[in-house]
Amino acid sequence: MLRAVSALPFILFLIHFVSPSAAQDGRYLGQTPPGGTPEVFAPDFISLADQYEFGSVFNAKGTEFYYAVSDNGSDYIRYSRLEGNTWSAPRTIMSHERYGYNDPFLSPDEQRLYFISRQTLDGLGDPKDYDIWYAEKTGDGWSKPINAGPNINTSANEYYISFTKEGTMYFSSNRDAPDDNKGNFDIRYSRFADGVFQESVVLGAAINTEAYEADVFINPDEDYIIFAANREDGYGRGDLYVSFKQADGTWSPSKNMGEEINTPGHELCPFVTMDGNYFFYTSNKDIYWVDAEVIRDLRD
Repeated sequence: MLRAVSALPFILFLIHFVSPSAAQDGRYLGQTPPGGTPEVFAPDFISLADQYEFGSVFNAKGTEFYYAVSDNGSDYIRYSRLEGNTWSAPRTIMSHERYGYNDPFLSPDEQRLYFISRQTLDGLGDPKDYDIWYAEKTGDGWSKPINAGPNINTSANEYYISFTKEGTMYFSSNRDAPDDNKGNFDIRYSRFADGVFQESVVLGAAINTEAYEADVFINPDEDYIIFAANREDGYGRGDLYVSFKQADGTWSPSKNMGEEINTPGHELCPFVTMDGNYFFYTSNKDIYWVDAEVIRDLRD
């Protein structure tokens, strides 16, 4: 079900796009690249004052943009692409009035669009727990949702997906949480082999605690990981943390990304562009971006 899009944000964006400060090749919505201070991404076009944007991802070329929106209790996935010298007005490509779709992420070959939903396996009945789903590319569109299967999904919640270049999926789940602490989400990974995802494995104490760890981004080379957590050393409702792969293959103790990124509000949904240049995340219901040097600066 497509939703009507106001013409005003598109007109404002065209003004932004042709301005002298726009990116010369038009990638990343023609926005002026940020420095070390986070900036709202594509204001008045993607990041709107009257809705909650999150879960953003670009394709490898930086010419297609997928993101999630929460608006009046409904979650859906929107899309914009570079067409000639301008970006198309964002349009809804996946929505469901009962189950909702959000947290989009592309597979390494970009032939699958992964996302989460509370959809039941038969597509009938009331919403269930969150599962990870995907749609397969079909020409200019996407197939009907396909459940990622029992090696990924359980009767608990699974959400927010990212991939290594080999196809290993990282995600979060509260499947192991005790009944009195269902907010205890942990980060897991599942290797992709012989055409299927293998049984998932939970990460160790450098990443996971008895608190909340979710919304995980894994660098495609699997040498650092960024995730959302709610810990006592945080700045607000939820912060972003980073951990780096060490020489022996273990993860370094995770560290808070600091007050340049985290605020008294809620930071979540990390993503780094495939060129490694820009770090995207959601803060206070808008999408922000910043030079990815802020990640490298946190490496010991």
